[in-house]
Amino acid sequence: MGDYLSSVNAGILYLIVAVVLAFITVMCAIFLVKSYRAGIKIGMDKEVLKKTIISSATFTLLPSISILLGVVALSGTLGVPFSWLRLSVIGSLQYELNVAAMAAESIGLSGLVLDELSIGAFVTIALVMTVGILGGLFYSLFFLKKYLKKIQSKPKKENNGKPGFGAHATTAMFVGLCGAYIGAYIGKAIPREGSDIMPLFVALVAAAAMAVFEYLIQKKGKAALENFSLAASMLIAMVAAVFFGMM
Repeated sequence: MGDYLSSVNAGILYLIVAVVLAFITVMCAIFLVKSYRAGIKIGMDKEVLKKTIISSATFTLLPSISILLGVVALSGTLGVPFSWLRLSVIGSLQYELNVAAMAAESIGLSGLVLDELSIGAFVTIALVMTVGILGGLFYSLFFLKKYLKKIQSKPKKENNGKPGFGAHATTAMFVGLCGAYIGAYIGKAIPREGSDIMPLFVALVAAAAMAVFEYLIQKKGKAALENFSLAASMLIAMVAAVFFGMM
C-alpha cells in the first residue's frame, strides 16, 4: 500500500500537473484580458466590466466546494496529482467518481478500495477516465459551432408547447442512471455475507438533503442556495456516513 501511494503521489506527477494547470491559468488570463479589451472597444462601461469580473469570480467559489470534495474523495485512492488534474480541467465531479468506480469493478476489484489497488489498476482506471471524458472535447471541436447556432435561434414550439422527445429522453436517461445506482446499493444492502448498507444509507441521506434544498429553491425562492446545494448535500451525507460508521 505504501509503495502504491508513494507512486501515485510522486513529485514528478505534481510537476506535470502543475505545468498543465499553469498553462491553463495563463490561457484563462489571456482570454480575460482580451475579453475586457473587446468590451471597452464596443463601448461598455469600465465599472460594469469590473463588477462583472468580481461577481463572476465570487460566483464560482461556492460551486467549487463540491469539486474540492471530489478531489479529496479521489485523492485517497488515486493520489492527489491525478485527482487534482482530472477535476481542474474538463472533468466533472459526478463523472469522475462514477467512472473511476466502474473502471475498478471492470478489472475485478470491488471498487476504489485502497488495499486492492496497484499501479496496473491505477493506469487502467486513469486511462478509462481520460478517454471517456474526451468525447465532450471532440464534440466541441467538430459540432459546437452548429450546436450554438441551433440554441441561439428562436426556439420552436413542440407538441403545442409541450416538452419534446429530447426533454423526455434526458429525463429517462437520468432516471435510468439513478435506478441503476440505487439498485446496486439495494443489492449490497440485502442481508447476506459481505452485505453493506452504508452506500444505500449515504445515498438516501444525500437525496433527502438535496430534496430539502430543492424545496427551498423552488418553493421558497431561495435561488442563492442552488450554487452550493450539491456540495452541501455531499457534506451532509459524508458527515452522516462518519456517524453511522462510528455507530
